[in-house]
Order: sequence, then C-alpha cells, then structure tokens
Amino acid sequence: MTLVKHELRQDKNSFLIWTASIGFLLAICVFLFPEMKGQMDGVNDIFASMGSFTEAFGMDRLNFGTLIGFYAVECGNVLGLGGAFYASLCAAGILSKEEKDKTAEFLLTHPVSRKRVITEKLIAVLIQITAMNIIIYALAVGSIAAVGEKIPLKEISLLHLSYYLLQLELAGICFGISAFFRKGSAGVGLGIAAMMYFLNLIANISDVADFLKYITPFGYCEGADIIVNGSLDGIMVAIGAAIGIGGIIIAYLKYTKKDIH
Repeated sequence: MTLVKHELRQDKNSFLIWTASIGFLLAICVFLFPEMKGQMDGVNDIFASMGSFTEAFGMDRLNFGTLIGFYAVECGNVLGLGGAFYASLCAAGILSKEEKDKTAEFLLTHPVSRKRVITEKLIAVLIQITAMNIIIYALAVGSIAAVGEKIPLKEISLLHLSYYLLQLELAGICFGISAFFRKGSAGVGLGIAAMMYFLNLIANISDVADFLKYITPFGYCEGADIIVNGSLDGIMVAIGAAIGIGGIIIAYLKYTKKDIH
C-alpha cells in the first residue's frame, strides 16, 4: 500500500483545506439558525411567492422555521457543491498527474502492475472522500448539539449519506476521465460537478426535464424528497452507482493499455 500512503501524503494539504472549509461553513450555518428561526415565518412567505426559484431549490416543500428544513437548504448547498467539487478534483487528476509531473517512467519501472497502480490510487481517493465525510458529519451533529437544538438524527444521516454517495459517483466518473488525459483534468472535473448541479436545477424547474434527475447525482440528494419520504430514492441511487462503477471500469480498461509518456 506504498502508493496509497504516498497519495495521501501528497494530497494532505488539499484534504485539510477542503474539509476545514466545508466543515466551517456548515458550522456557521448551524450557529446562525437560533438567531434566524424567529424570523423564518416571513422568510417562508417570501420564498413561497418566488415561483421557479423556489422550486429549483425545493424550498416550496420545506419549512425554514425548523432546523432540518433550514439545514437541508443552506447546509445542503454547502455540502453538495463543496463535496462535489472536492471529490471531482481529487479523482480527476490522480491518474493523469504522473505524466503531467513527469514521474510516470519512475513509477512504472518498479515491479508493480498498472492494475495495482490504478487500484491503490482509487483506494486513496475513497479514503480521502470517506474521511472528509466522517469529519464533516461529526462537526454537523456536534454543532447542532452545541446550539441546543434537538438533533434530527435520521434526516441528517440520510442527507449526509446522499451527498457521500454523490461524491463517490462523481469521483468514479472523474477517475475514468483521468485515464484519458496526460496533463491533468482538474478543470474537467469541476465542470462536470457544476454541470450536474445545474442539470438538477433545470429538472426541478421544468416537468419536461424531470428525466434529468436520473442522470445527475444531485437528483437523489434533494433535501425535500429525503425529508418527506424518509429515505433515498433507490432507483436513482442504483443508477448513480452503476454510472460511478462504469467510470472506474473505464479507467482500468484505458489505463492498462495506455501509451504512457
């Protein structure tokens, strides 16, 4: 597991910065809630009259006066976008960076197969994403306890689980893309994460585009759906898992045959 340790050491600063940033913003949102909940009745009325904007973020089905309603929208956007960007960046360049940094010849001259290189790099990505989510989940629960609010443990856990699965799916997609590039693909990774986010907004606004929810992982991270139903959409999660695994399979097929310079 030498390569796993090397990748974790190399990406340590990025991991710490992203985890601290997302965790800090989540905590700030939670600490703001006690000050804002007395004003939420008026806010709910305002949001209810904003038409498509309200539907895009699911605010027509959530009560901002409750912690979980506030958390699903405010913290959900922070965790959704922040986590998606980090997972995409983490996976998008991990295979291509050996050629970008001119270290491919050194790495591949060692008695280690390309499949093992791919596997250990994939493990490093999964460890970083999992560790970030565990830390952020603990910070979220701790922050809610600190402000004296009752912890809606089931709903919070489902929301965080959905965003964890989203990050794994995007990581799988970007991991596969990374095998095709030679000079890094961070921009592509960020672009994919942003595109998936906006596809979900479009699906929320237009009934004609509702099918997009089955394409974007943000479709099964809708806070309103999770809170109302008390569960994740199994079909969307299964499709997302298949897409993510497909990206990983593509990475193995491409990288094992790739002419690496």
